[in-house]
Amino acid sequence: MQHAINQEEINMLRSELEILMKERQALLKVTGAAAGLIAELDSHSLPNGTEEAADLLASSVNALTEETLKDALSAVHAEIVN
Repeated sequence: MQHAINQEEINMLRSELEILMKERQALLKVTGAAAGLIAELDSHSLPNGTEEAADLLASSVNALTEETLKDALSAVHAEIVN
């Protein structure tokens, strides 16, 4: 039995996709800003009690694929400098 997708379902899926793409862009901006912050931090001068949070953030950014990290940095107009 084949199901035909009607126009209402198509519009609903299109709307959901637009919402997800906007959310992805917002998350890329946050991730890009976090990556930039990590790159500028001097881990030896962090206030007491922030090491664990900084490590979690750095580990999360490092776990991203190269493509996602590039997209995130691009979202905040930053770049990787070797």
